[in-house]
Amino acid sequence: MLDRNLEVDLNAQMDREFFSSYLYLAMAAHFENENLGGMGTWMRRQADEEREHAMKFFDFILDRGAMVRLGPIEAPPEKFGTPLEVFEQALDHEREVTAAINGLFEHADRATEVFLHWFATEQVEEERSVEQIVDALKMAGDSGAALLMLDRELGARGAGGA
Repeated sequence: MLDRNLEVDLNAQMDREFFSSYLYLAMAAHFENENLGGMGTWMRRQADEEREHAMKFFDFILDRGAMVRLGPIEAPPEKFGTPLEVFEQALDHEREVTAAINGLFEHADRATEVFLHWFATEQVEEERSVEQIVDALKMAGDSGAALLMLDRELGARGAGGA
């Protein structure tokens, strides 16, 4: 059985993961509207991953004999800026998620620590992936051709790409 405070914290993290999914879906819609379908595909895949993360928390809470409490999910922004600005926002968001995951370790029992290790490792990968895209967008600068090449590359994520 989970400690009540830990149960509350895990439910809050589950809600954060669901919000992450919503955020990336909103970003996907933005890119689709901007005719950057590859970036939209990348964000859709990211949204799917975040939902899977939320469901890992959902299942873990239940497995520990605790109560899943689905809280309200804040609506993500409707407007976004340039591709660079969007991915910088995604990077900031991933860093916030990393901080939240790290914070969970402070109150975790041994079983929860083991569970959280997967997320800590995943966050390293998540941040690095978005950092690489931010770096590529910075290198692309104002080059439309470079932007279209990157868009195409990011769209490959849906076909088994990273």
